[in-house]
Amino acid sequence: MALTSLVVCADAKAVQVLTRILREMGIRPEHCGDPHEAAARLGSKHFDVLLVDCADEAPALALIANTKANAATQDILAIAIVDANNNVREAFAKGANFALYRPVSAERAGSSLRAARSLMPGERRRKPRVAARGPVSLSHAAGENIPAKLLDLSEDGVAIHSERALPPSCKIYFEFKLPDQYSTLRLSGDVVWQDFMGRVGLSFSRVPQSSRQLLDGWLRENLFLQLQAGAVPAELGSPAPPAAKASETSVSSDERRIQSRLACQFGAEVYPLGSKVPQRCTLSDIGPGGCYVETTEALPANTAVEIVVRTHDLKLRLRGKVRSTHRGYGMGVEFDQKTREDREEVKRLIAAQTADPEVSIE
Repeated sequence: MALTSLVVCADAKAVQVLTRILREMGIRPEHCGDPHEAAARLGSKHFDVLLVDCADEAPALALIANTKANAATQDILAIAIVDANNNVREAFAKGANFALYRPVSAERAGSSLRAARSLMPGERRRKPRVAARGPVSLSHAAGENIPAKLLDLSEDGVAIHSERALPPSCKIYFEFKLPDQYSTLRLSGDVVWQDFMGRVGLSFSRVPQSSRQLLDGWLRENLFLQLQAGAVPAELGSPAPPAAKASETSVSSDERRIQSRLACQFGAEVYPLGSKVPQRCTLSDIGPGGCYVETTEALPANTAVEIVVRTHDLKLRLRGKVRSTHRGYGMGVEFDQKTREDREEVKRLIAAQTADPEVSIE
């Protein structure tokens, strides 16, 4: 089911902006202008996100504090809408998870809500996600055979990139082939979230037994491989590895780099090491151990590469080696961090994305 939100604000213009952005993100909004009415609504209905305007600070902070003190609503993501006249530290002390600053413009609100997405209950994934690339065909009540791209998979759902926005409250039917597999999976699901960059999270509504066996087998094998390469968050746990020779599973703790990835959209140039001919591409995720490079001309596995990333403020050079190749879509690159300078470049790139999830590309 889609996430739901309650917007507690008396400013009609701010409510209009927030409501539109929440809907575009796949979060169903409700609105009320009075904190006392909001408290009653929170007591009778489930919400995932609470946005509270602190223009009238005392009742707003009381609403946040009471919401967080109640066992039934303590997991809600509370966002305080504040300005220079508010005590932001006090808002956080009362339980606010995030602050959205006035004036509530579309640009500012959109950036803040996307930054808060990782804290939203629907984003606290309980199942491991495995990166995957390949074409997807989507259909729903308002369209058929809509092209999309596979981004990652779990037991419970899939993340895709779609050129068209999908209706948030409509059953989605989709089919795709698992990488390196011949069988086609035909599944249905619901939109859980979507963002302005075309990324969409879908939860499976029902998986046929034959598809379940194929999906689970692929996930077990590829999750183990990605855990070794450092591409899966540690909190998701470590599954049993697929059958292999003893020498293949004897991996040192240093090699089991388990690191999280951040979604991004960095424009970049990739050079095979020693070449002066650039290949324009896009970095779609980054982490301390490596990145995924979207390009239609992926390089062969084990190719040593240099990646040049430019933003408004930075020009970074990263060296690494191609570890996985997906023809027509891109390649996974493991960073070479033998020197302190190499490690610092990786840290600067991650810091740039963390500071501004919508950083411009040059």
